Amino acid sequence: MANLKFDALANPSQFARLARKIAPICLFGSMILFGWGLYLALFGSPADYQQGESVRIMYVHVPAAWLALSGYLGLGLSALFFIVWKHQLADIAAQAIMPVGAGFALICLITGSLWGKPIWGTYWVWDARLTSMLVLFLFFIGYGALRFGFDTPEKGAKMASILALIGCINLPIVKFSVDWWHTLHQPASILRSGGMAIDSSMLWPLFVMFAAFQLFFIWIILHRMLWMLALRRLERRNQTAPAATARMSAEQ
Repeated sequence: MANLKFDALANPSQFARLARKIAPICLFGSMILFGWGLYLALFGSPADYQQGESVRIMYVHVPAAWLALSGYLGLGLSALFFIVWKHQLADIAAQAIMPVGAGFALICLITGSLWGKPIWGTYWVWDARLTSMLVLFLFFIGYGALRFGFDTPEKGAKMASILALIGCINLPIVKFSVDWWHTLHQPASILRSGGMAIDSSMLWPLFVMFAAFQLFFIWIILHRMLWMLALRRLERRNQTAPAATARMSAEQ
């Protein structure tokens, strides 16, 4: 019975119907929250007493970092479902997540470099947090290279899924690198033992921006998955049309 329910949830048609309902809500919600969050980030929150106005980069950098990590976790789970249960929807989900997660990882690296210049005096240092985030970005790119680097899509999907699972080892390294090693990167301010170390005047704008980015992330993933499902249906239709035409000609 549990397996039947799982298969029903993984059914592409049922997923598409649900996604078409959820996607517009996510897009509308993200637009509202982005407008509110940007106002709070730029005008409704104070400058930091040490970092000055440069702290406002945080409202893009931190959500981008979180979505890069959670996006790769989603990629790894999709790869696991594809390898174990061979669900094609899991492969589609992984393909949808890959460029979006890589984009957020790149945004995290770029905004981190722009933030690091006025604070550290340099755009880049090879410390544990920055290096592990760069490795995460490369795992995203590696998944895409393997997924489309083989003659058969099935082999590419299998090899890319294996790489995605291996890359999950890097997730706790990214998260806890500032605790395990001495780095220039500041320690965790939100998810940390001892409670949050950020004032509410900055915390609420950060939460709003995070919610906006999260809804946008969900919308674009659902949008890409729906597009890929439609493309696969079109490919199957084009493949079956010549065979159907040949049968009709033979019958005549």
